[in-house]
Amino acid sequence: MRIVTDDRNPETRPTDSHALAQAVIPGNGTPPALQRAPLAYENSGFLNSADGRLIRIVSEYLEPLARFRREQIQDTVVFFGSARFRGREEADHALELLDNTGSTRPAPAHEQPASPPEIAAGMASELRRKRAVAAVEMARYYEDARRLSNMLTAWAMAIPSRKHRFVIMSGGGPGIMEAANRGAFEAGGKTVGMNIALPFEQRPNPYITPSLNFEFHYFFMRKLWFAYLSKALVVFPGGFGTLDEMFEILTLTQTHKLAKKITVLIYGSEYWKRVFDLNVLVDTGAISPKDIELFQWADTPEQAFELLRRGLTENYLSVEAGAPATKPERDEDLLAGWSMEDFLAPEVGRAGS
Repeated sequence: MRIVTDDRNPETRPTDSHALAQAVIPGNGTPPALQRAPLAYENSGFLNSADGRLIRIVSEYLEPLARFRREQIQDTVVFFGSARFRGREEADHALELLDNTGSTRPAPAHEQPASPPEIAAGMASELRRKRAVAAVEMARYYEDARRLSNMLTAWAMAIPSRKHRFVIMSGGGPGIMEAANRGAFEAGGKTVGMNIALPFEQRPNPYITPSLNFEFHYFFMRKLWFAYLSKALVVFPGGFGTLDEMFEILTLTQTHKLAKKITVLIYGSEYWKRVFDLNVLVDTGAISPKDIELFQWADTPEQAFELLRRGLTENYLSVEAGAPATKPERDEDLLAGWSMEDFLAPEVGRAGS
Protein backbone atom coordinates (compact mmCIF):
# COMPACT_ATOMS: atom_id res chain seq x y z
CA MET A 1 0.00 0.00 0.00
CA ARG A 2 1.34 3.44 -0.93
CA ILE A 3 1.29 6.24 1.64
CA VAL A 4 -0.05 9.49 0.24
CA THR A 5 0.76 12.60 2.21
CA ASP A 6 -0.46 16.15 2.19
CA ASP A 7 2.13 18.57 3.57
CA ARG A 8 -0.63 21.08 4.29
CA ASN A 9 -2.30 18.64 6.72
CA PRO A 10 -0.15 17.87 9.80
CA GLU A 11 -2.14 14.70 10.43
CA THR A 12 -0.96 13.12 7.13
CA ARG A 13 2.65 14.36 7.27
CA PRO A 14 5.17 11.46 7.95
CA THR A 15 6.46 11.56 11.53
CA ASP A 16 9.30 8.98 11.44
CA SER A 17 12.09 7.93 9.09
CA HIS A 18 10.46 4.63 8.15
CA ALA A 19 7.34 6.35 7.00
CA LEU A 20 9.39 8.96 5.14
CA ALA A 21 11.33 6.27 3.28
CA GLN A 22 8.14 4.55 2.27
CA ALA A 23 6.71 7.87 1.15
CA VAL A 24 9.48 8.58 -1.39
CA ILE A 25 10.03 5.10 -2.85
CA PRO A 26 7.63 4.68 -5.78
CA GLY A 27 5.43 1.69 -5.25
CA ASN A 28 7.19 0.65 -2.05
CA GLY A 29 8.46 -2.38 -4.00
CA THR A 30 11.80 -4.21 -4.13
CA PRO A 31 14.13 -2.91 -6.91
CA PRO A 32 14.79 -5.37 -9.73
CA ALA A 33 17.93 -7.50 -9.48
CA LEU A 34 21.05 -5.74 -10.85
CA GLN A 35 23.12 -7.34 -13.56
CA ARG A 36 26.82 -7.75 -12.76
CA ALA A 37 28.88 -4.77 -13.85
CA PRO A 38 31.43 -5.50 -16.59
CA LEU A 39 35.03 -5.87 -15.57
CA ALA A 40 36.93 -2.68 -16.38
CA TYR A 41 39.19 -4.43 -18.91
CA GLU A 42 36.11 -5.90 -20.67
CA ASN A 43 34.22 -2.61 -20.77
CA SER A 44 34.50 -1.66 -24.44
CA GLY A 45 32.76 1.66 -23.86
CA PHE A 46 35.46 2.69 -21.39
CA LEU A 47 38.37 1.23 -23.36
CA ASN A 48 37.33 3.13 -26.49
CA SER A 49 36.68 6.39 -24.66
CA ALA A 50 39.00 9.33 -24.06
CA ASP A 51 39.48 8.08 -20.50
CA GLY A 52 40.80 4.76 -21.82
CA ARG A 53 43.36 6.30 -24.19
CA LEU A 54 46.33 5.59 -21.92
CA ILE A 55 45.41 1.90 -21.80
CA ARG A 56 45.17 1.79 -25.61
CA ILE A 57 48.59 3.42 -25.95
CA VAL A 58 50.24 1.01 -23.50
CA SER A 59 48.53 -1.92 -25.27
CA GLU A 60 50.30 -0.92 -28.51
CA TYR A 61 53.58 -1.36 -26.64
CA LEU A 62 52.88 -4.48 -24.56
CA GLU A 63 51.04 -6.57 -27.17
CA PRO A 64 53.76 -6.25 -29.85
CA LEU A 65 56.41 -6.80 -27.17
CA ALA A 66 54.76 -10.08 -26.17
CA ARG A 67 54.67 -11.23 -29.79
CA PHE A 68 58.27 -10.28 -30.53
CA ARG A 69 59.36 -12.23 -27.46
CA ARG A 70 57.25 -15.22 -28.41
CA GLU A 71 58.54 -15.22 -32.00
CA GLN A 72 62.17 -14.80 -30.86
CA ILE A 73 62.82 -11.64 -32.88
CA GLN A 74 66.07 -10.09 -31.67
CA ASP A 75 66.45 -7.26 -34.16
CA THR A 76 65.23 -5.98 -37.52
CA VAL A 77 66.20 -4.24 -40.75
CA VAL A 78 63.51 -1.74 -41.72
CA PHE A 79 62.54 -0.99 -45.34
CA PHE A 80 60.70 2.23 -46.16
CA GLY A 81 59.42 3.27 -49.58
CA SER A 82 56.42 4.17 -51.70
CA ALA A 83 53.17 2.28 -51.16
CA ARG A 84 51.59 3.54 -54.36
CA PHE A 85 53.35 1.52 -57.07
CA ARG A 86 53.05 -2.15 -57.87
CA GLY A 87 55.73 -4.47 -59.23
CA ARG A 88 56.26 -5.44 -62.84
CA GLU A 89 56.29 -9.21 -62.64
CA GLU A 90 55.68 -9.97 -66.31
CA ALA A 91 56.63 -8.02 -69.40
CA ASP A 92 52.98 -7.36 -70.21
CA HIS A 93 51.94 -6.39 -66.65
CA ALA A 94 49.89 -3.18 -66.72
CA LEU A 95 51.59 -0.71 -64.39
CA GLU A 96 49.04 0.84 -62.08
CA LEU A 97 49.24 3.69 -59.60
CA LEU A 98 47.30 3.32 -56.35
CA ASP A 99 44.98 6.04 -55.11
CA ASN A 100 46.76 6.82 -51.86
CA THR A 101 49.29 5.46 -49.39
CA GLY A 102 47.92 2.14 -48.14
CA SER A 103 44.86 2.24 -50.40
CA THR A 104 43.70 -0.80 -52.34
CA ARG A 105 41.88 1.35 -54.89
CA PRO A 106 43.61 2.49 -58.07
CA ALA A 107 44.11 6.18 -58.74
CA PRO A 108 41.67 7.93 -61.15
CA ALA A 109 42.16 7.18 -64.83
CA HIS A 110 43.51 10.66 -65.62
CA GLU A 111 46.32 10.12 -63.04
CA GLN A 112 47.34 6.65 -64.22
CA PRO A 113 50.52 6.06 -66.22
CA ALA A 114 49.78 6.10 -69.94
CA SER A 115 50.17 2.90 -71.93
CA PRO A 116 52.63 2.74 -74.86
CA PRO A 117 49.79 2.66 -77.44
CA GLU A 118 48.21 5.77 -75.86
CA ILE A 119 51.53 7.60 -75.99
CA ALA A 120 52.14 6.53 -79.60
CA ALA A 121 48.67 7.71 -80.62
CA GLY A 122 49.14 11.08 -78.89
CA MET A 123 46.20 10.38 -76.56
CA ALA A 124 48.06 10.80 -73.25
CA SER A 125 48.31 13.97 -71.22
CA GLU A 126 51.70 15.35 -70.13
CA LEU A 127 51.06 14.10 -66.59
CA ARG A 128 50.24 10.59 -67.79
CA ARG A 129 53.33 10.51 -70.05
CA LYS A 130 55.58 11.53 -67.12
CA ARG A 131 53.99 8.92 -64.90
CA ALA A 132 54.48 6.22 -67.54
CA VAL A 133 58.24 6.84 -67.41
CA ALA A 134 58.20 7.03 -63.60
CA ALA A 135 56.12 3.86 -63.29
CA VAL A 136 58.74 1.80 -65.12
CA GLU A 137 61.42 3.18 -62.79
CA MET A 138 59.33 2.55 -59.67
CA ALA A 139 58.62 -1.01 -60.82
CA ARG A 140 62.38 -1.51 -61.01
CA TYR A 141 62.73 -0.30 -57.42
CA TYR A 142 60.08 -2.84 -56.38
CA GLU A 143 62.16 -5.64 -57.87
CA ASP A 144 65.36 -4.23 -56.34
CA ALA A 145 63.77 -4.13 -52.86
CA ARG A 146 62.52 -7.67 -53.32
CA ARG A 147 65.98 -8.93 -54.31
CA LEU A 148 67.81 -7.04 -51.56
CA SER A 149 65.42 -8.34 -48.91
CA ASN A 150 65.86 -11.88 -50.19
CA MET A 151 69.65 -11.64 -50.11
CA LEU A 152 69.71 -10.12 -46.63
CA THR A 153 67.28 -12.69 -45.21
CA ALA A 154 69.22 -15.62 -46.63
CA TRP A 155 72.43 -14.23 -45.09
CA ALA A 156 70.80 -13.53 -41.70
CA MET A 157 69.26 -17.00 -41.51
CA ALA A 158 72.77 -18.51 -41.72
CA ILE A 159 73.95 -16.60 -38.62
CA PRO A 160 74.24 -19.02 -35.66
CA SER A 161 71.74 -17.72 -33.13
CA ARG A 162 68.91 -18.98 -30.98
CA LYS A 163 66.93 -15.89 -31.98
CA HIS A 164 66.06 -14.50 -35.39
CA ARG A 165 68.56 -11.85 -36.46
CA PHE A 166 68.06 -8.85 -38.73
CA VAL A 167 64.46 -9.73 -39.64
CA ILE A 168 62.97 -7.66 -42.47
CA MET A 169 60.34 -5.20 -41.21
CA SER A 170 58.15 -2.94 -43.35
CA GLY A 171 55.10 -0.75 -42.98
CA GLY A 172 53.03 -3.77 -44.04
CA GLY A 173 51.30 -2.25 -47.06
CA PRO A 174 51.73 -2.55 -50.83
CA GLY A 175 54.50 -1.20 -53.06
CA ILE A 176 58.05 -1.22 -51.68
CA MET A 177 56.73 -2.54 -48.38
CA GLU A 178 55.24 -5.56 -50.12
CA ALA A 179 58.47 -6.09 -52.05
CA ALA A 180 60.49 -6.15 -48.82
CA ASN A 181 58.19 -8.65 -47.12
CA ARG A 182 58.00 -10.69 -50.30
CA GLY A 183 61.75 -11.07 -50.68
CA ALA A 184 62.06 -12.28 -47.08
CA PHE A 185 59.11 -14.65 -47.52
CA GLU A 186 60.65 -16.13 -50.68
CA ALA A 187 63.91 -16.69 -48.79
CA GLY A 188 62.01 -18.69 -46.18
CA GLY A 189 62.47 -16.22 -43.32
CA LYS A 190 60.15 -14.50 -40.90
CA THR A 191 59.12 -10.98 -41.85
CA VAL A 192 57.26 -8.22 -39.98
CA GLY A 193 54.48 -5.89 -41.19
CA MET A 194 53.62 -2.79 -39.15
CA ASN A 195 50.37 -1.51 -40.63
CA ILE A 196 48.62 1.68 -39.55
CA ALA A 197 44.84 2.11 -39.41
CA LEU A 198 43.92 4.67 -42.08
CA PRO A 199 40.56 6.26 -42.88
CA PHE A 200 40.30 4.52 -46.26
CA GLU A 201 40.32 0.93 -47.42
CA GLN A 202 43.63 -0.83 -46.92
CA ARG A 203 44.97 -4.24 -46.02
CA PRO A 204 48.30 -5.88 -45.15
CA ASN A 205 50.25 -7.48 -47.97
CA PRO A 206 50.09 -11.30 -48.07
CA TYR A 207 53.82 -11.92 -47.56
CA ILE A 208 53.93 -10.91 -43.89
CA THR A 209 54.43 -13.73 -41.37
CA PRO A 210 50.90 -14.04 -39.90
CA SER A 211 52.09 -14.01 -36.28
CA LEU A 212 54.07 -10.82 -37.02
CA ASN A 213 51.25 -8.93 -38.72
CA PHE A 214 50.54 -5.78 -36.67
CA GLU A 215 48.11 -2.90 -37.01
CA PHE A 216 48.51 0.31 -35.02
CA HIS A 217 46.16 3.17 -34.27
CA TYR A 218 48.84 5.54 -32.97
CA PHE A 219 51.53 6.63 -35.41
CA PHE A 220 53.99 7.35 -32.61
CA MET A 221 53.75 3.82 -31.18
CA ARG A 222 54.34 2.39 -34.64
CA LYS A 223 57.38 4.68 -34.99
CA LEU A 224 58.72 3.42 -31.65
CA TRP A 225 58.74 -0.16 -32.92
CA PHE A 226 60.34 0.86 -36.21
CA ALA A 227 63.17 2.55 -34.34
CA TYR A 228 63.70 0.36 -31.30
CA LEU A 229 64.39 -3.06 -32.82
CA SER A 230 66.10 -1.84 -35.98
CA LYS A 231 69.83 -2.22 -36.60
CA ALA A 232 69.62 -0.90 -40.16
CA LEU A 233 67.30 1.20 -42.30
CA VAL A 234 66.89 1.07 -46.08
CA VAL A 235 65.06 4.01 -47.65
CA PHE A 236 63.67 3.38 -51.14
CA PRO A 237 62.00 6.10 -53.25
CA GLY A 238 58.76 7.26 -51.70
CA GLY A 239 56.65 10.21 -50.62
CA PHE A 240 55.72 12.08 -47.45
CA GLY A 241 55.61 8.98 -45.23
CA THR A 242 59.02 7.78 -46.42
CA LEU A 243 60.56 11.21 -45.90
CA ASP A 244 59.00 11.43 -42.44
CA GLU A 245 60.40 8.09 -41.30
CA MET A 246 63.82 8.66 -42.85
CA PHE A 247 64.41 12.08 -41.31
CA GLU A 248 63.07 10.93 -37.95
CA ILE A 249 65.65 8.13 -37.77
CA LEU A 250 68.41 10.46 -38.98
CA THR A 251 67.42 13.02 -36.33
CA LEU A 252 67.45 10.38 -33.57
CA THR A 253 70.91 9.29 -34.75
CA GLN A 254 72.20 12.86 -35.08
CA THR A 255 71.06 13.74 -31.55
CA HIS A 256 72.37 10.46 -30.05
CA LYS A 257 68.92 9.42 -28.87
CA LEU A 258 69.50 5.90 -30.21
CA ALA A 259 71.72 3.97 -27.84
CA LYS A 260 73.11 1.89 -30.72
CA LYS A 261 74.74 2.18 -34.11
CA ILE A 262 72.38 2.01 -37.06
CA THR A 263 73.29 1.61 -40.73
CA VAL A 264 71.17 3.91 -42.91
CA LEU A 265 71.08 3.35 -46.67
CA ILE A 266 69.32 5.69 -49.07
CA TYR A 267 68.54 3.65 -52.17
CA GLY A 268 68.23 5.29 -55.59
CA SER A 269 70.52 8.33 -55.64
CA GLU A 270 69.13 9.60 -58.94
CA TYR A 271 65.63 9.82 -57.45
CA TRP A 272 66.55 11.21 -54.05
CA LYS A 273 69.03 13.83 -55.26
CA ARG A 274 66.20 15.35 -57.27
CA VAL A 275 64.03 15.43 -54.13
CA PHE A 276 66.49 17.06 -51.71
CA ASP A 277 70.05 18.37 -51.57
CA LEU A 278 71.46 18.04 -48.07
CA ASN A 279 74.59 19.91 -49.11
CA VAL A 280 72.47 23.07 -48.96
CA LEU A 281 71.95 22.38 -45.24
CA VAL A 282 75.72 21.99 -44.78
CA ASP A 283 76.51 25.16 -46.75
CA THR A 284 74.08 27.22 -44.69
CA GLY A 285 75.26 25.75 -41.40
CA ALA A 286 71.93 24.09 -40.65
CA ILE A 287 73.68 20.74 -40.13
CA SER A 288 77.28 19.75 -39.51
CA PRO A 289 79.36 18.37 -42.41
CA LYS A 290 79.77 15.13 -40.44
CA ASP A 291 75.98 14.66 -40.43
CA ILE A 292 76.23 13.69 -44.09
CA GLU A 293 78.09 10.61 -42.86
CA LEU A 294 74.98 9.38 -41.01
CA PHE A 295 73.84 7.61 -44.20
CA GLN A 296 75.22 5.98 -47.35
CA TRP A 297 73.96 5.83 -50.93
CA ALA A 298 73.20 2.61 -52.81
CA ASP A 299 71.99 2.02 -56.36
CA THR A 300 72.00 -1.76 -56.82
CA PRO A 301 70.82 -4.62 -54.58
CA GLU A 302 74.34 -6.07 -54.57
CA GLN A 303 75.91 -2.78 -53.47
CA ALA A 304 73.25 -2.28 -50.80
CA PHE A 305 73.67 -5.81 -49.49
CA GLU A 306 77.44 -5.42 -49.09
CA LEU A 307 77.01 -2.13 -47.22
CA LEU A 308 74.40 -3.67 -44.93
CA ARG A 309 76.38 -6.85 -44.34
CA ARG A 310 79.49 -4.84 -43.51
CA GLY A 311 77.68 -2.45 -41.17
CA LEU A 312 75.77 -5.17 -39.32
CA THR A 313 78.88 -7.31 -38.99
CA GLU A 314 81.12 -4.50 -37.72
CA ASN A 315 78.56 -2.97 -35.38
CA TYR A 316 77.04 -6.17 -33.99
CA LEU A 317 78.31 -9.59 -35.04
CA SER A 318 82.01 -8.84 -34.58
CA VAL A 319 81.35 -7.01 -31.31
CA GLU A 320 79.22 -9.87 -30.01
CA ALA A 321 81.83 -12.47 -31.04
CA GLY A 322 84.55 -10.61 -29.14
CA ALA A 323 82.46 -9.94 -26.04
CA PRO A 324 83.19 -11.95 -22.87
CA ALA A 325 80.92 -14.90 -22.21
CA THR A 326 77.78 -13.97 -20.32
CA LYS A 327 74.87 -15.88 -18.93
CA PRO A 328 72.48 -17.32 -21.56
CA GLU A 329 70.04 -14.79 -22.93
CA ARG A 330 66.47 -15.24 -21.79
CA ASP A 331 63.27 -14.55 -23.69
CA GLU A 332 62.38 -11.78 -21.26
CA ASP A 333 65.67 -9.97 -21.97
CA LEU A 334 64.17 -8.47 -25.14
CA LEU A 335 63.79 -4.75 -24.41
CA ALA A 336 64.83 -5.41 -20.83
CA GLY A 337 66.27 -1.90 -20.60
CA TRP A 338 62.85 -0.33 -20.97
CA SER A 339 60.47 0.28 -18.10
CA MET A 340 56.92 1.54 -17.82
CA GLU A 341 58.36 4.93 -16.90
CA ASP A 342 59.76 5.16 -20.44
CA PHE A 343 56.21 5.14 -21.78
CA LEU A 344 54.19 6.71 -18.97
CA ALA A 345 54.71 9.70 -16.74
CA PRO A 346 57.09 8.71 -13.89
CA GLU A 347 54.41 9.00 -11.26
CA VAL A 348 52.14 6.67 -13.24
CA GLY A 349 54.97 4.25 -14.05
CA ARG A 350 55.77 3.92 -10.35
CA ALA A 351 52.16 3.30 -9.36
CA GLY A 352 51.22 -0.09 -7.99
CA SER A 353 49.48 -2.73 -10.07
